[in-house]
Amino acid sequence: MSRAWMIYGANGFSGELMSREAHARGLTPVLAGRRAARIAPLARELGFEHRCFALDDVAAVRATMGDMALVLNCAGPFSATAAPMIEACLAAGTHYLDITGEISVFELAHGLDERARQAGVLLCPGVGFDVVPTDCLAATLKHALPDASHLALGFDSKSGLSPGTARTSVEGLAHGGRIRKEGRLTRVPLAWRTRRIDFGAGEKLAMTIPWGDVATAFYSTGIANIEVYVPASPKLVARLKRLNWVRPLLGLRPVQSWLKRRVDKTVRGPSEEQRARTPSYLWGEVRNPKGEVVSGRVKVSNGYDVTVTGALGIVVRALAMESVSGYLTPSQLVGRDYVELLPGSGTIKLG
Repeated sequence: MSRAWMIYGANGFSGELMSREAHARGLTPVLAGRRAARIAPLARELGFEHRCFALDDVAAVRATMGDMALVLNCAGPFSATAAPMIEACLAAGTHYLDITGEISVFELAHGLDERARQAGVLLCPGVGFDVVPTDCLAATLKHALPDASHLALGFDSKSGLSPGTARTSVEGLAHGGRIRKEGRLTRVPLAWRTRRIDFGAGEKLAMTIPWGDVATAFYSTGIANIEVYVPASPKLVARLKRLNWVRPLLGLRPVQSWLKRRVDKTVRGPSEEQRARTPSYLWGEVRNPKGEVVSGRVKVSNGYDVTVTGALGIVVRALAMESVSGYLTPSQLVGRDYVELLPGSGTIKLG
């Protein structure tokens, strides 16, 4: 297999950070995206090859992927980009990674496990902050309490959002919350459950969110009951609970378009200085049928920096693997201690 690889969506917030860090590390990805006017200048600046194609042109996508060993998809919302790119990768024999946190994408990739094995293709979505650190923490907690039946995860980050993440969040409002209950993905209202959690910087009120680990942690650990939490003020919790009454309206195309236009006008993503002063604190807890509980915490760098360093590290490892295929979560692919190896990360502390 060729060792050439591609960053698709290189012109986006995370994609550009990824491209610049790749250049700093001496890596040589092909930069790609839909619009030459946005991809070509960055490629020229960094001295990289570039290609431009839209994912709705099936023939062009497959032809372009033919000489790629791996593609790292950074173009969100992944609800629109993952499926066509994965299909192209399966056809071309190209490994697929992305930085999604979208539950539907994880479920799509898991459902294609057998096809991917037959094609000799790796499918590993979620190689950024969604879900590398929480997935590693979940696997560590499972190792500490092998008969765990319940898993709760959470993170505390004051980082601002990128435009892509904000647009994905807008899409998610209409779908409400998600948890894993007795092995099944289950829809729940927004801010369905609250509890007080010490993520590592003091106890805070926290609420459930539909984070990617609701899907991935089940495949990493086999634990059948999973919830994910983030800090939230009482005012935000109350506002989201009120939104449950009008949630179906949030999915209407005109409403979605209006909300996304507001995102495009107001959201720029955190600067390097802002990222440097906003680390992330992760927490997790497992419980078994006997009532025994093990908790864990780890501090990592800003989520966008974790996305860049985590994803590029996994790219390098995947390219070096002689034989790897099928659907794998990050911890299954690179091990539960991977998060501890990332710049700015501490060690996972169990209690």
